[in-house]
Amino acid sequence: MSKKVQKSPVIKADQQEQELYSLILYNDDINTFDFVIETLIEVCEHDAMQAENCAWIAHFKGKCKVKRGTIEDLKPRYQEMTNRMLTVEIK
Repeated sequence: MSKKVQKSPVIKADQQEQELYSLILYNDDINTFDFVIETLIEVCEHDAMQAENCAWIAHFKGKCKVKRGTIEDLKPRYQEMTNRMLTVEIK
């Protein structure tokens, strides 16, 4: 019988040291879908389909993870989205 060896995923050295966080968009009754989609495209670098899907998920489920990254990457995106009066959080 041969034993199966489970391989560990390859993780780059810089990824090991930096914890990843999520930028979460919350639904609101103020901003239009078009504005939210435009913001996700400009700030989170989504394509149009991804931005629209995230807007619908936030609408129906109350929130949606829109970006994953290091805290240094997410902070300026968080700031810009709050400047645009969107409700977001980094977790």
